[in-house]
Amino acid sequence: MTTSIRLSPEISKRLDWLAEKTGRTKASYLRLILESGISDMEDYYLAADAQERVRKGQEKDFSVPVVRKVPGVDG
Repeated sequence: MTTSIRLSPEISKRLDWLAEKTGRTKASYLRLILESGISDMEDYYLAADAQERVRKGQEKDFSVPVVRKVPGVDG
């Protein structure tokens, strides 16, 4: 898939510098950044959704001592 993004001049300069100093392409760094960053974003939004459901009383939360008593849970 091909996509297009606009980078700030500062980020563009930093990416240019990194690619030049390492001999890798800017595209390879952008792929690497996206691949590593998307997991963090998914985790954040999943956690935020769960927190909102707990706040609304739609989902229960459990303390660590309670969870540790569940068979098969290491801790």
